[in-house]
Amino acid sequence: MNSSPSIDQYILKHPLWQAELEYLGKIIQATDLKETIKWGAPVYALNNKNIVGLGAFKSYVGLWFFQGMYLTDTHNKLVNAQEGKTVAMRQWRFNHIKEINERLVKEYIDEAIENQKAGKEFKPTTKPLIIPEELGQLLSNNGELGNKFAQLSLSCKR
Repeated sequence: MNSSPSIDQYILKHPLWQAELEYLGKIIQATDLKETIKWGAPVYALNNKNIVGLGAFKSYVGLWFFQGMYLTDTHNKLVNAQEGKTVAMRQWRFNHIKEINERLVKEYIDEAIENQKAGKEFKPTTKPLIIPEELGQLLSNNGELGNKFAQLSLSCKR
């Protein structure tokens, strides 16, 4: 599997972490995952489901596992990507290429792939939309306003 020009460009934009990104990318490319760019960074998917992402930050380079909450993490390598905000995502951070254990990284990726094949996927619940009484009356009494409001996405209605 060859890197797309976009992934190569991503790596070139992070010269401090170039060796680490290339090494981690090589490990991931040895799997059946399909490589793409999402949110401006390399993401690897199986059957259009995101499995693992690769990212360079100021003080580390990391792998993030989209359904990382299902990984056994027997070696205690994973941290919650954004404590209090994310539920399923877990991140593995590296400060130097010497910290990257190819066998262990592959083990985690293989487990993430198997979890996806087994259908282990966290699906967030959405809060019900609560419309204040006054707004509800306005929407009911004004057909055009009610129709326009109905066409909005849930996030816009909130």
